[in-house]
Amino acid sequence: MSDIIHLLPDSIANQIAAGEVIQRPASVVKELVENAIDAGATQIRIIIKDAGRTLVQVIDNGKGMSATDLRMAFERHATSKIRSADDLFALSTMGFRGEALPSIAAISQVEVKSRRGEEELGSFLLISGSKLEKQEFLSCAAGTSIAVKNIFFNVPARRKFLKSNETERRNIFTEIERIVLVNPDIEFTLIENEIETLHLPKTNLRQRLVQLEGRGINQQLIEIDEETSLGKIYGYVARPEFARKGRASQFFFVNNRFIRHPYFHRAVMQAFEPLIAPNEKPSYFIYFRVEPETIDVNIHPTKTEVKFENEQALWQIILVTIRESLGKFNAVPSIDFDREDAPEIPLFDPSRSSPMPRVSVDPNYNPFHQPSSVSFRPKSPTSGWEQLYRDFEKEKEKEDAFPAEDGVSQGNLFTPAGAGSNIPESDLYPEHYQYKQRYILTSVKSGLMIIDQHRAHVRILFDKYLAQIINRKGVSQRVLFPEVLELSAAEAAALPAIREELEALGFELSHLGNHSFGIQGIPAEISNADPSQLIRTMIDHSMHTGNDLKDEIREALALTLARMTAIPYGRVLASEEMLLVVSELFATRTPGYTPDGLKVISVLSDGEIDKKMQ
Repeated sequence: MSDIIHLLPDSIANQIAAGEVIQRPASVVKELVENAIDAGATQIRIIIKDAGRTLVQVIDNGKGMSATDLRMAFERHATSKIRSADDLFALSTMGFRGEALPSIAAISQVEVKSRRGEEELGSFLLISGSKLEKQEFLSCAAGTSIAVKNIFFNVPARRKFLKSNETERRNIFTEIERIVLVNPDIEFTLIENEIETLHLPKTNLRQRLVQLEGRGINQQLIEIDEETSLGKIYGYVARPEFARKGRASQFFFVNNRFIRHPYFHRAVMQAFEPLIAPNEKPSYFIYFRVEPETIDVNIHPTKTEVKFENEQALWQIILVTIRESLGKFNAVPSIDFDREDAPEIPLFDPSRSSPMPRVSVDPNYNPFHQPSSVSFRPKSPTSGWEQLYRDFEKEKEKEDAFPAEDGVSQGNLFTPAGAGSNIPESDLYPEHYQYKQRYILTSVKSGLMIIDQHRAHVRILFDKYLAQIINRKGVSQRVLFPEVLELSAAEAAALPAIREELEALGFELSHLGNHSFGIQGIPAEISNADPSQLIRTMIDHSMHTGNDLKDEIREALALTLARMTAIPYGRVLASEEMLLVVSELFATRTPGYTPDGLKVISVLSDGEIDKKMQ
């Protein structure tokens, strides 16, 4: 029997490695830009076509490569960053595995031009599916230009699972955002389909945040800066009043590398805990500068998961640093004793005695004695307003006619209708009753029905908004003074995917340039809501879910808008409003549950009520 174990060909091994490192066009952008940064580039241009499917090109003015280095760069595990195993524990550069370029070349067609500053001629390399097609000398600019064409052209199964262009474009923006936030001293330019969509000149960290997130974030930022024996923690957190219910900008970086760290995230949330609502999320941009040997970045192919040597100590430092900064910048509520209108506090004088406070008491008052004929109405006006308030007094008599909370009748005030009373039975026993401004109670044949007022309205509005989107019958209301909506680069990249549905709802947006939009019109039903917040929340939801199908996007938008405009808890409803909510609820297809599966209706049966009274 012949041997069955054999070595894989390099082309297949590279395609397997590509599955770990190169998942989509955004992964190509990340690897190429990080290589450009390691090459000492101060200007980086990123050129994208068809959301990276057709072309991803990165051009830098770094130190370039010789002809030999250029050829070696596409061999597996070839790197300039590591000489010995000890170097793995003292990494200060981005790419060090030596897998990115060969993995990219295994699943695409790659053209590379590179020249070192001291050389007159550069080198050209053409590789297709790991196969070297051409290598020659040519005249080119100093630095490196790498063009990756037709990603996954030889792996159709992988190409088939790429998302829509809008989703892939969003992912590219996300990777660029993570890189530019740690390199404000580098100029970045993004060109999409021959149109420049992003230009970030060299600047400082705060201004780089403004470039990406919009001018509005400048007033939100609180600086944090703490240096300890374990390392330095610096960056910015947003003021608590700007916390969002939807997606927030939350970033951790260590030694200029983006990381995900749920443990440190909990420290940030604990610092904000007493200042924001439980369902709100603060924005933060936190940077760590630690000794390379105290972290391990080699635990995941994408290098976004990092192991710290002193995690617990750093957790405490993060918590204390953020709390100190929030207090220093008056983000924590405090008492100001230096105000001019502050009450004067007298000095304590031990020689003076303080008089005993006196309380006026009516000795004849008996709280347990209530004459049956008293209706506890306020005294009638005595300034000649009797005629004006006559109807009001009649309505007040009806209100006073309801039973007390303990259900005990008081004299003839609660005589049933038809037994000597002129009060209509519909006023005496209302059809619907609101309990604690949260639930609507109504009587049904089987018992007592309890309806959640907010969820019921969500159910009603969802069907309404979804029908408007599908039929494009949303009624738009023009605004007198258009509001400017400033989006971050990632949000602006996500907007085109849902813009058609927003317009179907009744929003009218005009592009003002530089990720800014003018809100010219809003749906007529939401005149009292904040349109900027509504649009941001819907964009955030679209970015978070990453939906591609039109039906899913429509349902997500309708649900998001319904949640934000539905009747809130704590609002007092008139009888007519409760009647309208109940009648419209039971006109929907599924009145028992919200679109996301939350219970709307619960019935307490007569038997359960009788059992509780035994």
